[in-house]
Amino acid sequence: MGLDLTLFMADWEQLSTTAVEHRIQALHDTTWPRELDDEYQRYAAGGWLWPVDREAAWCAEYDFFTTTGAYRPHARAGDAWADMRVLVAASFRDGMDTFLDGLIWDADPADDPALTGGGGFLPPAADGRRPHVLLVCTPAGVTAKARAWERVKSHLAELRGPFFAECEGWAGRPDTFEDFTALLHEWGDVTTEAARRNWGLVGLP
Repeated sequence: MGLDLTLFMADWEQLSTTAVEHRIQALHDTTWPRELDDEYQRYAAGGWLWPVDREAAWCAEYDFFTTTGAYRPHARAGDAWADMRVLVAASFRDGMDTFLDGLIWDADPADDPALTGGGGFLPPAADGRRPHVLLVCTPAGVTAKARAWERVKSHLAELRGPFFAECEGWAGRPDTFEDFTALLHEWGDVTTEAARRNWGLVGLP
């Protein structure tokens, strides 16, 4: 079985008040309180799932419409971008790199948050095959990504040719160009909302 992706946006100041080793559990406990078990009902607004007391909430979970919770589509989209980026104009490529780096594609694989705990903000995995975290993006990073998304989103059609040349029909890549861009739009919505709140992002398996 493959990994799933559970994505949270969180108030970094609030999460920082919890000891590093307990931050992952704090995210889970806030969105799925153990004392409420199966009776706990969350309010959904778009793809965001909020705790019942939304006004006091300091984090929320995002439920991707296009992936049914699996991490594989995100990894495939990241691999697709790695294949395509050499065929894209430099100005557009730079914006896409800023937007996607650390979300679904790593410019430097050595920065993999599964190994580093996102620079120490979350605990690193003791076993790299069983990561504690898939992505960590600070509020400043989210803001940069939201700005990059605003620059590139109206130009995504320019990726159709590179996608056809490098990804169409290849195993381990998105099935269609429409699947690829639909996922990018979801990430655009995620970063835009998190940036509006000045919150960060955490992706857990």
